[in-house]
Amino acid sequence: SGSHRFAREARRAIDEARDVVAAVIGCRPGEVVFTGSGTEADNTAVLGSVARRGGTAVCSATEHHAVLECVHQIGGHVVGVRATGEIDLEALAATLDAAPDTTVVSVMAVNNEVGTINDLAAVRKVVRRYAPNALLHTDAVQAASWLDLRAITPHVDFLSLSAHKFGGPKGVGLLVARDRAQFAPTLIGGGQEAERRSGTHNVGGIVAMAEALRLTDASREVDVARIGSLRDRLVDGLLACVPGLHETVAREHKVAGAAHVCIEGIENEALLFMLDEAFVCASAAAACAAGAMEPSHVLAAMGVSRDLAFGAVRFSLGVTSTDADVDRGIEVVAGAVQRLRRVRVQS
Repeated sequence: SGSHRFAREARRAIDEARDVVAAVIGCRPGEVVFTGSGTEADNTAVLGSVARRGGTAVCSATEHHAVLECVHQIGGHVVGVRATGEIDLEALAATLDAAPDTTVVSVMAVNNEVGTINDLAAVRKVVRRYAPNALLHTDAVQAASWLDLRAITPHVDFLSLSAHKFGGPKGVGLLVARDRAQFAPTLIGGGQEAERRSGTHNVGGIVAMAEALRLTDASREVDVARIGSLRDRLVDGLLACVPGLHETVAREHKVAGAAHVCIEGIENEALLFMLDEAFVCASAAAACAAGAMEPSHVLAAMGVSRDLAFGAVRFSLGVTSTDADVDRGIEVVAGAVQRLRRVRVQS
């Protein structure tokens, strides 16, 4: 932020990164606000909109807690979802019709647990009909690796990303705020980011995020085809080897890297311990909810029974995933489930 040559070099690097990000997302560089995380971007879109314009907020029941907790905090409205995890558009219409003071609606592009893709063009139509003055925000943190963001951006006023979800560093993210999307900043002080987000820029993180996003965009088509094939082989292998295993969401409704299953008759806490011992990394819900003893709020909203939800396991595949990883995963999961069931019968 200084006027000397070294500050100018840093400013130039940030400006160039902003241009790269804008080109990949499909927005103007001036609409990109760099943040410290996807959580901050989500908070800013929801809380900042309400702080600036008054009114209330609406979101889907399967949102990440970075959105859901904001809506709860201001007494907003949560809309139910279908069994696939997609927002119920009829319920959204009814909610907006009954809440004329809605300022911002938040619907995630891709669910962070089960991988469900929401049709944001359809969501946009509902919002424009029933709450024409409301802004539409999407948490696209899980979308960048799998979907062309240029197809999403025209339908939304706000879009949140987090660098570490597409190969960038942790601790840096961004919020796209289109021209009409006015909001009150949640961080104030030095006036960086055109008075929209104060705080010294994380220059290295921002530059790395832009490069990671550029590389992800350039290789996405090839990566999605390969990773989708690996995901299918993993889930098909588990279905063949593990009786009582269910694929939570049909593949046509979700992104290529999401392999979420529910297994009858086991508790995922015990299974995850055994997988970890065998160096197979998985989780029961969102990574930031590790250690939670309650079933996922996402599965509850989708209508998955409590007993089955306690057997939920989330596998994530990405650019580093290999055929050997899939083979090892199938072998270890099948063996671990068999041992857990044997112990349960004996007890």
